Amino acid sequence: MSVFDHLHVFIMAGGSGERFWPLSRSKTPKHLLRLLSDRTLIEMTARRLEGLIAWERVYVLTNAAQAAAVRAELPFVPEGNIIAEPEKRDTAPACALATGLARARDPQAICALLPADAMIHNIPIFQKQLATAAQTAASRDALVVFAIPPTFPATGFGYLHLGDEDGETCRVLRFVEKPDLPTANAYLRSGQYAWNAGMFLWRSEVFQREVERLVPALGKFIEDFPAGDPSAYLAERFSALPKISVDYAVMEKASEVQAVRAKFDWDDVGSWTALPEHLGHDDDGNTLRGEVVQHESSNNVAVSSGRLIALCGVENLVVVETPDAILVCHRDAVQDIKKLQPLLPKSVQ
Repeated sequence: MSVFDHLHVFIMAGGSGERFWPLSRSKTPKHLLRLLSDRTLIEMTARRLEGLIAWERVYVLTNAAQAAAVRAELPFVPEGNIIAEPEKRDTAPACALATGLARARDPQAICALLPADAMIHNIPIFQKQLATAAQTAASRDALVVFAIPPTFPATGFGYLHLGDEDGETCRVLRFVEKPDLPTANAYLRSGQYAWNAGMFLWRSEVFQREVERLVPALGKFIEDFPAGDPSAYLAERFSALPKISVDYAVMEKASEVQAVRAKFDWDDVGSWTALPEHLGHDDDGNTLRGEVVQHESSNNVAVSSGRLIALCGVENLVVVETPDAILVCHRDAVQDIKKLQPLLPKSVQ
Protein backbone atom coordinates (compact mmCIF):
# COMPACT_ATOMS: atom_id res chain seq x y z
CA MET A 1 0.00 0.00 0.00
CA SER A 2 1.35 3.43 -1.01
CA VAL A 3 1.93 6.26 1.43
CA PHE A 4 -0.65 8.19 -0.62
CA ASP A 5 -3.33 5.73 0.48
CA HIS A 6 -2.98 7.24 3.97
CA LEU A 7 -2.44 10.88 2.96
CA HIS A 8 -5.20 13.31 3.94
CA VAL A 9 -4.77 16.88 2.70
CA PHE A 10 -6.42 19.81 4.48
CA ILE A 11 -6.63 23.21 2.82
CA MET A 12 -6.72 25.98 5.41
CA ALA A 13 -9.20 28.58 4.18
CA GLY A 14 -10.34 30.51 7.22
CA GLY A 15 -8.46 33.76 6.59
CA SER A 16 -10.04 37.11 5.87
CA GLY A 17 -7.49 38.52 3.40
CA GLU A 18 -7.80 42.03 4.83
CA ARG A 19 -4.81 43.32 2.86
CA PHE A 20 -6.81 42.80 -0.36
CA TRP A 21 -9.67 45.08 0.65
CA PRO A 22 -11.86 46.34 -1.02
CA LEU A 23 -12.09 43.29 -3.31
CA SER A 24 -11.63 40.94 -0.36
CA ARG A 25 -14.48 40.89 2.18
CA SER A 26 -15.34 38.70 5.16
CA LYS A 27 -17.55 36.44 3.02
CA THR A 28 -15.30 36.54 -0.06
CA PRO A 29 -11.70 36.74 1.19
CA LYS A 30 -8.54 36.56 -0.90
CA HIS A 31 -8.68 32.83 -1.57
CA LEU A 32 -12.16 33.20 -3.12
CA LEU A 33 -11.05 35.92 -5.57
CA ARG A 34 -9.94 35.50 -9.16
CA LEU A 35 -6.90 37.69 -8.63
CA LEU A 36 -4.40 36.00 -10.92
CA SER A 37 -6.45 33.92 -13.38
CA ASP A 38 -9.99 32.83 -14.20
CA ARG A 39 -9.78 30.46 -11.21
CA THR A 40 -9.87 31.40 -7.53
CA LEU A 41 -6.76 30.85 -5.45
CA ILE A 42 -8.49 28.09 -3.48
CA GLU A 43 -9.44 26.20 -6.64
CA MET A 44 -5.86 26.47 -7.91
CA THR A 45 -4.65 25.12 -4.55
CA ALA A 46 -7.02 22.16 -4.74
CA ARG A 47 -6.26 21.43 -8.40
CA ARG A 48 -2.56 21.03 -7.55
CA LEU A 49 -3.55 17.78 -5.83
CA GLU A 50 -5.31 16.38 -8.88
CA GLY A 51 -4.00 12.96 -9.83
CA LEU A 52 -2.06 12.68 -6.57
CA ILE A 53 -4.73 11.55 -4.11
CA ALA A 54 -8.47 10.89 -4.27
CA TRP A 55 -10.79 13.84 -3.67
CA GLU A 56 -12.35 11.83 -0.82
CA ARG A 57 -9.18 12.58 1.16
CA VAL A 58 -9.07 16.30 0.38
CA TYR A 59 -10.69 18.59 2.96
CA VAL A 60 -11.17 22.31 3.43
CA LEU A 61 -11.18 23.99 6.84
CA THR A 62 -13.10 27.25 6.63
CA ASN A 63 -15.74 29.17 8.60
CA ALA A 64 -19.51 29.42 8.44
CA ALA A 65 -19.49 32.72 6.52
CA GLN A 66 -17.40 31.23 3.71
CA ALA A 67 -18.57 27.60 3.63
CA ALA A 68 -21.23 28.01 0.93
CA ALA A 69 -18.88 29.93 -1.36
CA VAL A 70 -16.13 27.34 -0.86
CA ARG A 71 -18.53 24.52 -1.76
CA ALA A 72 -19.54 26.41 -4.90
CA GLU A 73 -15.90 26.82 -5.94
CA LEU A 74 -14.94 23.19 -5.23
CA PRO A 75 -17.85 21.00 -6.37
CA PHE A 76 -15.43 18.10 -6.94
CA VAL A 77 -14.57 17.95 -3.21
CA PRO A 78 -17.14 15.94 -1.21
CA GLU A 79 -19.51 18.35 0.52
CA GLY A 80 -18.92 16.67 3.89
CA ASN A 81 -15.19 17.34 3.56
CA ILE A 82 -15.71 21.10 3.69
CA ILE A 83 -15.64 21.77 7.42
CA ALA A 84 -16.87 25.05 8.90
CA GLU A 85 -15.07 25.84 12.15
CA PRO A 86 -17.55 27.20 14.70
CA GLU A 87 -15.17 30.00 15.69
CA LYS A 88 -11.83 31.39 14.54
CA ARG A 89 -9.24 29.90 16.91
CA ASP A 90 -6.00 30.26 14.89
CA THR A 91 -3.94 27.49 13.32
CA ALA A 92 -3.16 25.19 16.26
CA PRO A 93 -6.82 24.22 16.86
CA ALA A 94 -7.27 23.94 13.07
CA CYS A 95 -4.35 21.50 12.94
CA ALA A 96 -5.83 19.54 15.85
CA LEU A 97 -9.18 19.40 14.04
CA ALA A 98 -7.48 18.10 10.89
CA THR A 99 -5.48 15.51 12.81
CA GLY A 100 -8.46 14.33 14.82
CA LEU A 101 -10.66 14.00 11.77
CA ALA A 102 -8.02 12.13 9.74
CA ARG A 103 -7.13 9.84 12.65
CA ALA A 104 -10.80 8.99 13.25
CA ARG A 105 -11.08 7.88 9.62
CA ASP A 106 -7.66 6.25 9.29
CA PRO A 107 -5.49 5.35 12.31
CA GLN A 108 -2.42 5.45 10.02
CA ALA A 109 -3.30 8.85 8.59
CA ILE A 110 -0.65 11.24 7.36
CA CYS A 111 -1.91 14.82 7.44
CA ALA A 112 -0.85 17.60 5.10
CA LEU A 113 -2.01 21.15 5.78
CA LEU A 114 -1.75 23.71 3.00
CA PRO A 115 -2.77 27.38 2.95
CA ALA A 116 -5.54 28.18 0.48
CA ASP A 117 -3.98 31.31 -0.96
CA ALA A 118 -0.38 30.55 -1.99
CA MET A 119 0.59 30.67 -5.66
CA ILE A 120 2.65 27.80 -7.10
CA HIS A 121 3.10 27.38 -10.86
CA ASN A 122 5.41 24.36 -11.10
CA ILE A 123 2.87 21.70 -10.17
CA PRO A 124 4.91 18.58 -11.16
CA ILE A 125 7.79 19.61 -8.88
CA PHE A 126 5.35 20.53 -6.10
CA GLN A 127 3.66 17.13 -6.30
CA LYS A 128 7.02 15.35 -6.33
CA GLN A 129 8.19 17.21 -3.24
CA LEU A 130 4.87 16.73 -1.48
CA ALA A 131 5.48 13.02 -2.00
CA THR A 132 8.96 13.42 -0.48
CA ALA A 133 7.50 15.19 2.54
CA ALA A 134 4.81 12.52 2.95
CA GLN A 135 7.42 9.75 2.79
CA THR A 136 9.50 11.58 5.40
CA ALA A 137 6.48 11.94 7.69
CA ALA A 138 5.64 8.25 7.19
CA SER A 139 9.14 7.01 8.03
CA ARG A 140 10.24 9.37 10.83
CA ASP A 141 8.81 10.55 14.13
CA ALA A 142 9.10 14.13 12.93
CA LEU A 143 6.91 17.02 11.90
CA VAL A 144 7.70 18.14 8.35
CA VAL A 145 7.66 21.63 6.83
CA PHE A 146 8.57 23.23 3.51
CA ALA A 147 11.47 25.68 3.47
CA ILE A 148 11.35 28.33 0.73
CA PRO A 149 14.80 29.58 -0.37
CA PRO A 150 14.70 33.36 0.21
CA THR A 151 15.18 35.58 -2.83
CA PHE A 152 15.24 38.91 -0.98
CA PRO A 153 15.47 40.06 2.67
CA ALA A 154 11.76 39.75 3.47
CA THR A 155 10.57 41.22 6.75
CA GLY A 156 7.01 39.94 6.37
CA PHE A 157 7.78 36.21 6.62
CA GLY A 158 8.81 33.92 9.45
CA TYR A 159 12.10 32.09 8.88
CA LEU A 160 13.47 28.60 9.49
CA HIS A 161 17.05 28.16 10.70
CA LEU A 162 18.21 25.04 8.89
CA GLY A 163 20.84 22.48 9.84
CA ASP A 164 22.77 20.08 7.64
CA GLU A 165 21.15 18.05 4.89
CA ASP A 166 19.87 14.62 5.94
CA GLY A 167 19.04 12.80 2.74
CA GLU A 168 16.26 14.76 1.04
CA THR A 169 15.50 16.87 4.10
CA CYS A 170 17.33 18.93 6.71
CA ARG A 171 16.67 19.46 10.39
CA VAL A 172 15.02 22.69 11.49
CA LEU A 173 17.17 24.12 14.29
CA ARG A 174 14.70 26.84 15.23
CA PHE A 175 11.77 28.93 14.06
CA VAL A 176 12.39 32.68 13.82
CA GLU A 177 9.70 35.36 13.86
CA LYS A 178 9.49 38.12 11.26
CA PRO A 179 12.86 39.93 11.45
CA ASP A 180 13.81 43.56 10.95
CA LEU A 181 15.61 44.47 7.72
CA PRO A 182 19.23 44.19 8.98
CA THR A 183 18.47 40.75 10.44
CA ALA A 184 16.74 39.63 7.25
CA ASN A 185 19.78 40.74 5.25
CA ALA A 186 22.03 38.70 7.56
CA TYR A 187 19.78 35.65 7.12
CA LEU A 188 19.93 36.02 3.35
CA ARG A 189 23.74 36.28 3.31
CA SER A 190 24.22 33.30 5.61
CA GLY A 191 22.45 30.77 3.39
CA GLN A 192 21.27 28.98 6.54
CA TYR A 193 17.77 30.40 6.66
CA ALA A 194 14.61 29.87 4.61
CA TRP A 195 11.11 31.28 4.58
CA ASN A 196 8.47 29.34 6.48
CA ALA A 197 5.75 28.53 3.92
CA GLY A 198 3.16 27.51 6.51
CA MET A 199 2.79 24.05 4.93
CA PHE A 200 2.94 21.11 7.34
CA LEU A 201 2.89 17.30 7.22
CA TRP A 202 2.91 14.69 9.97
CA ARG A 203 1.69 11.27 10.96
CA SER A 204 -1.39 11.82 13.04
CA GLU A 205 0.03 9.84 15.95
CA VAL A 206 3.20 11.96 15.99
CA PHE A 207 1.32 15.26 16.10
CA GLN A 208 -1.05 13.92 18.76
CA ARG A 209 1.90 12.87 20.89
CA GLU A 210 3.47 16.31 20.58
CA VAL A 211 0.32 18.23 21.51
CA GLU A 212 -0.40 15.90 24.43
CA ARG A 213 2.99 17.00 25.76
CA LEU A 214 2.81 20.69 24.82
CA VAL A 215 -0.90 21.65 24.74
CA PRO A 216 -2.88 18.94 26.56
CA ALA A 217 -6.25 20.48 25.65
CA LEU A 218 -5.50 19.91 21.97
CA GLY A 219 -4.32 16.37 22.67
CA LYS A 220 -7.56 15.57 24.47
CA PHE A 221 -9.55 17.10 21.60
CA ILE A 222 -7.81 14.77 19.12
CA GLU A 223 -8.19 11.73 21.39
CA ASP A 224 -11.94 12.27 21.79
CA PHE A 225 -12.60 13.07 18.12
CA PRO A 226 -15.57 10.96 16.94
CA ALA A 227 -16.02 8.88 13.83
CA GLY A 228 -18.66 10.04 11.37
CA ASP A 229 -20.08 13.56 11.14
CA PRO A 230 -18.08 15.81 13.52
CA SER A 231 -20.51 18.77 13.48
CA ALA A 232 -21.98 18.25 16.94
CA TYR A 233 -18.55 17.55 18.45
CA LEU A 234 -17.10 20.72 16.94
CA ALA A 235 -20.05 22.81 18.11
CA GLU A 236 -19.52 21.53 21.66
CA ARG A 237 -15.73 21.50 21.95
CA PHE A 238 -13.95 23.63 19.34
CA SER A 239 -14.63 27.10 20.74
CA ALA A 240 -13.10 26.15 24.10
CA LEU A 241 -9.70 25.32 22.55
CA PRO A 242 -6.81 27.74 23.17
CA LYS A 243 -6.47 30.43 20.51
CA ILE A 244 -2.86 30.07 19.38
CA SER A 245 -0.85 29.49 16.23
CA VAL A 246 0.62 26.06 15.54
CA ASP A 247 4.10 27.61 15.25
CA TYR A 248 3.96 29.01 18.80
CA ALA A 249 2.10 26.09 20.32
CA VAL A 250 3.86 23.14 18.71
CA MET A 251 6.38 23.63 15.94
CA GLU A 252 8.85 25.80 17.88
CA LYS A 253 8.97 23.24 20.73
CA ALA A 254 8.56 19.97 18.84
CA SER A 255 11.00 17.12 19.43
CA GLU A 256 12.02 17.01 15.76
CA VAL A 257 11.10 19.08 12.72
CA GLN A 258 12.41 18.21 9.26
CA ALA A 259 12.29 20.58 6.28
CA VAL A 260 12.04 19.89 2.58
CA ARG A 261 13.84 22.63 0.64
CA ALA A 262 11.32 23.76 -1.96
CA LYS A 263 12.40 23.52 -5.59
CA PHE A 264 9.07 24.84 -6.82
CA ASP A 265 8.18 28.52 -7.16
CA TRP A 266 6.13 29.99 -4.30
CA ASP A 267 4.42 33.26 -3.49
CA ASP A 268 2.06 33.87 -0.60
CA VAL A 269 0.36 36.66 -2.59
CA GLY A 270 0.37 38.71 0.57
CA SER A 271 -0.63 42.13 -0.77
CA TRP A 272 -1.65 44.10 -3.86
CA THR A 273 2.01 44.62 -4.77
CA ALA A 274 2.31 40.87 -5.47
CA LEU A 275 0.21 41.23 -8.62
CA PRO A 276 2.92 42.55 -11.00
CA GLU A 277 4.95 39.36 -10.51
CA HIS A 278 2.07 37.29 -11.90
CA LEU A 279 0.17 39.69 -14.17
CA GLY A 280 3.11 41.58 -15.62
CA HIS A 281 3.35 45.35 -16.20
CA ASP A 282 3.56 47.88 -18.99
CA ASP A 283 6.66 49.80 -20.06
CA ASP A 284 6.09 52.30 -17.26
CA GLY A 285 5.88 49.61 -14.58
CA ASN A 286 2.10 49.84 -14.21
CA THR A 287 0.02 46.72 -13.58
CA LEU A 288 -3.48 47.53 -14.84
CA ARG A 289 -6.54 45.31 -14.71
CA GLY A 290 -10.03 46.16 -15.91
CA GLU A 291 -11.01 49.61 -17.24
CA VAL A 292 -7.85 51.62 -16.55
CA VAL A 293 -6.02 54.30 -18.57
CA GLN A 294 -2.87 56.17 -17.63
CA HIS A 295 -0.85 59.19 -18.69
CA GLU A 296 2.70 59.80 -17.52
CA SER A 297 2.18 57.52 -14.53
CA SER A 298 4.52 54.78 -13.33
CA ASN A 299 4.85 51.85 -10.95
CA ASN A 300 1.16 51.77 -10.07
CA VAL A 301 -1.21 48.87 -9.46
CA ALA A 302 -4.74 49.70 -10.57
CA VAL A 303 -7.69 47.28 -10.56
CA SER A 304 -11.16 48.25 -11.75
CA SER A 305 -14.26 46.15 -11.17
CA GLY A 306 -16.33 48.24 -13.58
CA ARG A 307 -15.86 51.98 -13.47
CA LEU A 308 -13.00 53.65 -15.33
CA ILE A 309 -9.83 54.46 -13.38
CA ALA A 310 -7.73 57.26 -14.94
CA LEU A 311 -4.19 57.76 -13.65
CA CYS A 312 -2.48 61.03 -14.51
CA GLY A 313 1.01 62.00 -13.37
CA VAL A 314 1.08 59.69 -10.36
CA GLU A 315 3.46 56.97 -9.27
CA ASN A 316 3.77 54.19 -6.72
CA LEU A 317 0.05 53.98 -5.97
CA VAL A 318 -2.40 51.13 -5.49
CA VAL A 319 -5.89 52.05 -6.70
CA VAL A 320 -8.72 49.50 -6.47
CA GLU A 321 -12.30 50.24 -7.52
CA THR A 322 -15.39 48.22 -6.55
CA PRO A 323 -19.09 49.18 -6.80
CA ASP A 324 -19.19 50.36 -3.17
CA ALA A 325 -15.63 51.35 -2.25
CA ILE A 326 -12.40 52.77 -3.66
CA LEU A 327 -8.93 52.25 -2.22
CA VAL A 328 -6.10 54.70 -2.87
CA CYS A 329 -2.90 53.63 -1.16
CA HIS A 330 0.84 54.20 -1.52
CA ARG A 331 2.66 51.03 -2.52
CA ASP A 332 4.78 51.26 0.64
CA ALA A 333 1.66 51.20 2.84
CA VAL A 334 -0.06 48.07 1.48
CA GLN A 335 0.75 46.07 4.61
CA ASP A 336 -1.29 48.61 6.60
CA ILE A 337 -4.51 48.22 4.62
CA LYS A 338 -5.82 45.82 7.28
CA LYS A 339 -5.64 48.71 9.77
CA LEU A 340 -8.53 50.29 7.89
CA GLN A 341 -10.89 47.51 8.99
CA PRO A 342 -12.07 49.05 12.29
CA LEU A 343 -12.71 52.34 10.46
CA LEU A 344 -14.92 50.83 7.78
CA PRO A 345 -18.72 50.53 7.86
CA LYS A 346 -19.91 46.96 8.41
CA SER A 347 -21.47 46.97 4.95
CA VAL A 348 -18.07 47.04 3.24
CA GLN A 349 -16.03 44.86 5.59
